Amino acid sequence: MSGDAALPLDVRIMNAAALSLWVVFVVVCAGVALAWALNSPRFAIRSIIVAGDVQHNNALTIKANAAPKLAGSFFTLDLARARQAFEAVPWVRSASVRREFPNRLKVLLQEHQAVAYWGTESESRLLNSFGEIFDANPGEIEHENLPRLAGPDGQAKAVWAVYASLKSAFEALDLEIDQLELSGRGSWQIRTNTGAQVLLGRGSEQELRERANLFLSTLTRVSARYGRKPEALESADLRHKDGYALRLRGVTTTQAPSGK
Repeated sequence: MSGDAALPLDVRIMNAAALSLWVVFVVVCAGVALAWALNSPRFAIRSIIVAGDVQHNNALTIKANAAPKLAGSFFTLDLARARQAFEAVPWVRSASVRREFPNRLKVLLQEHQAVAYWGTESESRLLNSFGEIFDANPGEIEHENLPRLAGPDGQAKAVWAVYASLKSAFEALDLEIDQLELSGRGSWQIRTNTGAQVLLGRGSEQELRERANLFLSTLTRVSARYGRKPEALESADLRHKDGYALRLRGVTTTQAPSGK
């Protein structure tokens, strides 16, 4: 028989209990030591390195905005929340945050690239090159002559795609799209830099592009018949199935009645 088996039952129970208590004690001590190490001042975040796009924010401003929202040490910091803290800074589109031992964070930023104003004239929201709406100070935009796009917020990406699709065709006639709007009922309309209004009607991006290209490819010839250039365009309605209607400044199709 083994030595343990020869011991009385109550002694074996006491030995087992003592061993269990010892294991628990060791585990608790290890946990306390680990918690102390993880929260040791030695591993407090002492440095934040910001890299990437910082055109609209300098590194000091970014850290001043985000640092108060960071909680924890090098080991306990929640990286997902840290990323959200940096992405909450104006002009920041996305942030990548990683640890650098023993007490440093490396943050790589991507800024919004403003391509248009979004919404009505009274709104200050902007649209980036991904068709995403964001809030920022319009006074910080380098190019003040950005177009104004409008429509339901959920359609911002589609509105930007249509604008990008039509832009070059209008510019070929020295016309620029100042405003592009998608109504809640799905109808599109354009206002150019010359003040002309172009009603595109409804349709997919391809249908709108084909409709606009047909109109623009004949506008020079049609306006020349009346001694005008494309910039004389006042309004155009492209919603007709087999053509379009237009109005040119200084041209009328009505004739005043002759006096008797």
